[in-house]
Amino acid sequence: MGGYLGSYATLGLLLLASVVVFVGAFSANRLLRPARPAEPAGKREAYECGLDPVGTDWAQVQIRYYVYAYLYVLFAVEAVFLFPWAVIFDRPGFGLVTVVEMGVFVAVLALGILYAWRKNVLRWSE
Repeated sequence: MGGYLGSYATLGLLLLASVVVFVGAFSANRLLRPARPAEPAGKREAYECGLDPVGTDWAQVQIRYYVYAYLYVLFAVEAVFLFPWAVIFDRPGFGLVTVVEMGVFVAVLALGILYAWRKNVLRWSE
């Protein structure tokens, strides 16, 4: 299929094939499922390690968990940027400029961790 409408025909065939697969999957599910699924005793009860639930379902979560998770993600993602630098560092033409750029990058990371440390964000108990 060439020409102007050829790409639209390809898109239409792709959409038609996806609708056929979608309808076929749901039809097969409807034909193969049991007519009356089993409902064993206690199937819809809350599970808490075999014990009956006690108290309310509301619990307060400390913000410290989120701060540590955020800092971990932040420094893990920034550590990923160190790998391409390490790969191209020994290539010709990437000498002193690359070292200076990575020095600035690591300095910004160090300033961020120093700021968090000075604000006592990393202290678990107050």
